[in-house]
Amino acid sequence: MKLNKGKFRVLHPGGKNPMHQSRLGADLLESSSAKKDLGVLVDGKLIMKQQCALVAKKASGPLGCIKKSVASSWREVLLPLYTALVRPHLDSCIHFWAHKFKKDEELMERVQLKAMKMIRGLEHLLYEERLRELGLFSLKKTRLRRDLINAYKYLQGGCQEEGARLNSVVPSDRTRGNGHKQKHRKFPLNMRKNFITLRVTEHWNRLPREAVDSPSLEIFKTRLDNVLCSLL
Repeated sequence: MKLNKGKFRVLHPGGKNPMHQSRLGADLLESSSAKKDLGVLVDGKLIMKQQCALVAKKASGPLGCIKKSVASSWREVLLPLYTALVRPHLDSCIHFWAHKFKKDEELMERVQLKAMKMIRGLEHLLYEERLRELGLFSLKKTRLRRDLINAYKYLQGGCQEEGARLNSVVPSDRTRGNGHKQKHRKFPLNMRKNFITLRVTEHWNRLPREAVDSPSLEIFKTRLDNVLCSLL
């Protein structure tokens, strides 16, 4: 099969990357500072800043169309439009690219805040209170929810063998805690702290015992939502 050289780019991640030139047969491949793969824009620094800006721009487009074309400001009209046309852009693959800087997080949360301000009757409420009133989570909580669900699947579901390699459970017979605490590992690189196996550990260890001991995934989701609703 003959490959198209124009569809290939070389990404050089890391500050100390030697920047070697790669070849496709006899042809040299061009280098790129960022490359989109399966809808996710990855740059050489792996900080996902460009991806956050791209997602915020994509989500702002349909939100602007809703604001201009829909006369009603009641939640029964705007909330279904927001959850169907805007929120999927903000949630798409977020557990993979996982923004790590607060300014990127605030950039995306502002899109959702604009949508909340369009709904009549919630003007006197704070952002988190508006979300609770509408039955929604912030983007930060949504990512945390997905991380915890994946952790449950690995540790309690049908992926125990894979979970044992990714997450180490600390054996303990103490009554304090949930009885399924994960071992918190330390790494010198800040980049590793953003991996799901590390960023989920602290939050998983704080879950109550009745949540982690849920007999099924659906029951775990229900109990997890109750826990997240109580968090600020």
